[in-house]
Amino acid sequence: MALFAKYLRIGSTVKHGIQAFPQLSAAKYSVYPPHFSEPIYKKQDLDKIYESGEIENYKLIPYKAARSNETCSVFHDPIVAKFINYMLKKGQKKLARGVLEKTFEKIKKIQLEKYNRETDPEKKASIIIDPVVILKKAVANCKPLLKLTAVKRGGSFYQVPVPITDKESTFYAMRWFVHCGREKDKSISFPDFMASELINASNNDGKVVKKKLDLHKQCEANRAYAHYRFS
Repeated sequence: MALFAKYLRIGSTVKHGIQAFPQLSAAKYSVYPPHFSEPIYKKQDLDKIYESGEIENYKLIPYKAARSNETCSVFHDPIVAKFINYMLKKGQKKLARGVLEKTFEKIKKIQLEKYNRETDPEKKASIIIDPVVILKKAVANCKPLLKLTAVKRGGSFYQVPVPITDKESTFYAMRWFVHCGREKDKSISFPDFMASELINASNNDGKVVKKKLDLHKQCEANRAYAHYRFS
């Protein structure tokens, strides 16, 4: 009878595997083993590898297959694609892409007006018209260097400043842009607000840059607890 009950328990865990073993959920599985490298799908990167002679080091390395959204087209940019993914809600990627395209149109109109109004040749040459370059510069200016994490010591939680990776800091910057866009005044459209915010951030100004500076100030205020992350 005890053996039968044991098999019943095993069957229930298999039937409800996600509830019994949450660490074995489908999100943790991957088609490729961990030693597989990310694919190199850009022609410019492949040409550099061939010219430098490093192609011999890549011949025996197993690679993952390129994703459906990874292409060598000149119109594809990984930063833009990632920003679209952060903008979308409920899987409406077409809507998010259309909103970002409208944002790029607004940015180009604003920058062209500045360019045509400017009479000084030096200042005119410094005006960036390409919206993709402005987006990259804005994200780079808003990437934080530190973050606060809760560490428990002696029954109390302390906010400890810790350094973060480039990938995580990019996530923070893009998420701040999207959150500021959703918290805007309803009288302003999302593309108009995002266009002005990206232009301001590319010039080290605006709400998102202020969020980064506020986070750095909080990390500076809690630097006395920085040693807790090592103990």
